Amino acid sequence: MKKHFSYLSVAILASAILFTSCKKDKTTTDDTTVYKVAADDQSRFSNETDAATNDANTAVENLGGTYNGDTPLTPLLPSICDATVTVDTVSTPRKLTITYNGSNCTGNRTRTGVVTVSFSPNFRWNQAGAQYIVNYQNLKITRISDNKSITINGEKTITNISGGRLRNLATRGSAIIHTVKSSGMNVTFDDGTVRSWQIARQRSFTYDGGIVLSITGIAPQGNGIAEWGTNRYGNAFTSAITQPLVIKQTCNFRLVSGQVTHTGLAVTSVTTFGLNATGEAVTTCPNGTFYYKIVWTGVGGNSYTYVAPY
Repeated sequence: MKKHFSYLSVAILASAILFTSCKKDKTTTDDTTVYKVAADDQSRFSNETDAATNDANTAVENLGGTYNGDTPLTPLLPSICDATVTVDTVSTPRKLTITYNGSNCTGNRTRTGVVTVSFSPNFRWNQAGAQYIVNYQNLKITRISDNKSITINGEKTITNISGGRLRNLATRGSAIIHTVKSSGMNVTFDDGTVRSWQIARQRSFTYDGGIVLSITGIAPQGNGIAEWGTNRYGNAFTSAITQPLVIKQTCNFRLVSGQVTHTGLAVTSVTTFGLNATGEAVTTCPNGTFYYKIVWTGVGGNSYTYVAPY
């Protein structure tokens, strides 16, 4: 089950890629650089906070017998390859501590720092309304390709809105719904700039021959906004999921459809997923790759389109 979480990062990836294709005759080189860096920052933050949340979810599912009366999951979900997990069932609140060791087991980045998962002594994750807090303590992620890093601090609250455990999804007959919220995650960029970003997402898990995960934005501003804040240049941005991001186990846990709108600086982009090479929607899982299409309006009202695989 862990594998499906790794594909969530694709959802924001295209926001960064689109700016590499901006034509210099339509905008200045300086503007293009600013747009690219800002979008890349937001993409990496989204990807890496998702990844750490997924690690926390894996720890909660795997170690159920240590704190909530359930037997541990058998077989266990895959372990976190670059971290160790310790359990404290004595202190209040109870804690799972994930310590990242800086190894490059994924091939594309290293992580150091600590993430803790805390919950009350009477925590029952299968009950509706149960929640735990994920705390990021100097979680530094360094990208291997260019040695650039971001460091994340702050808290998220994960709530099991519907109740139920993912291990029982196939026989449950109804969706399992989690929300992921944060009123302020502090991000330190490699130039020393520090910003605070907010998160509000919903994850809905259903079963249709395999796990189906649908992700939406639930921010108070509406319009599907999932993340918002101020980028390193001091400009406000929003990232909205305008069509649910859908990931299916029957398609090898790939992102099969969805749409994201990223607004910030002078550029607004709309990225659509689950397409073929001509930019048309795919109705069956392809043997080869999926494509996304980005449409954005740049400086001066010029419109652009870019199609690429993911």
